[in-house]
Amino acid sequence: MKQVIRRVASAAVLCAPLLAPHAALALDAVTVGLAIPPAVHDGAPYAAADKLGLFKAEGLDVKLIVFQGAGALIPQVASKRITFGYPTAEPILSSYLNGGTPVPVRYFYNGVPSNTMEFAVLASSPVHALGDLKGKKVGVGALTWGTIPGGRAALREAGLEPGKNVEYVAVGALGAGFHALKTGAVDALNFNSSWDDALELSGTPIRRIRYPAVFDATAGNGFIAHRDTFVSQPQLIARFGRAYTEAQVVCDANPAFCVKAFWEQHPESKPQGDEQKNLREAVELLKRRLDRVLRTADGKPRQPGAYDLPAVRANLAVMQKVGEFPAGDVPVDQVFTNQFVPEFSRFDEAALRARALKQ
Repeated sequence: MKQVIRRVASAAVLCAPLLAPHAALALDAVTVGLAIPPAVHDGAPYAAADKLGLFKAEGLDVKLIVFQGAGALIPQVASKRITFGYPTAEPILSSYLNGGTPVPVRYFYNGVPSNTMEFAVLASSPVHALGDLKGKKVGVGALTWGTIPGGRAALREAGLEPGKNVEYVAVGALGAGFHALKTGAVDALNFNSSWDDALELSGTPIRRIRYPAVFDATAGNGFIAHRDTFVSQPQLIARFGRAYTEAQVVCDANPAFCVKAFWEQHPESKPQGDEQKNLREAVELLKRRLDRVLRTADGKPRQPGAYDLPAVRANLAVMQKVGEFPAGDVPVDQVFTNQFVPEFSRFDEAALRARALKQ
């Protein structure tokens, strides 16, 4: 099942000097597959790109389509039914080790350069470390989530055995999962940090339990394309990645503008009640997300879209050591590439930030 979210092609009229030379030509249609519906923390950049015509300026007409998880999304890229996808890495890495034919896709943009997955418990919980989850129930959105292998690996690194002394329970995403934690149906949630931010900002005190350090730079969600696209349309990849990077910069400079743009496109996602309070909380969610994506833990800027291949290899080795992946070789540099990374930042960032602040 899939859900077409919207067409991300700006109707705004841009000043001629801001348009790329090819923008006056027919736009290239690009379909981007997501594994879960976008929320304000990760969907706002698309809204910003639409509002300011960033994709259009790169000659792109972008449409987002939501599929039911990475397992449904990846085959769509592999069969060239859609242009790009944004899945987690575990299913693709696994395809090289399960005895079948590896899926013919490659990652070209690291969308989540630091591990955002974590375990969260109520602040009153006796659980303070991974080992304390022994005998506990851990909630996830669905048992088909592509992030579960990494969570299980983290627990195994702590000496636990998921399925034996830790039970994974499907509780649904966001609000449904929050309710399960608050009512004691589960002892912990294995959600991403932005979802835990939302729970915390809603007034529920929580304690976050990090994965072991070896998982810090694991490859999470990123953009993939069919291998043929790298040969036949390399500039399409570069242009898309550049516009997406520009959109994140806009949201970093003016998060309130991006939140409002997202709510305008997705009115069903706009919370009811105190609008200023809701805006402050949504801005904080977006800022926290962008801080993790655009900067390192010590505040230094990251290279947008770049993969830390040694870290990916180290994480893969741990996944194999604890039995989440079978033994075998994975050509990591063929699965993940930094080929287009210089292109993603080829724009005037200062001018773009100044433009964003005027919105």
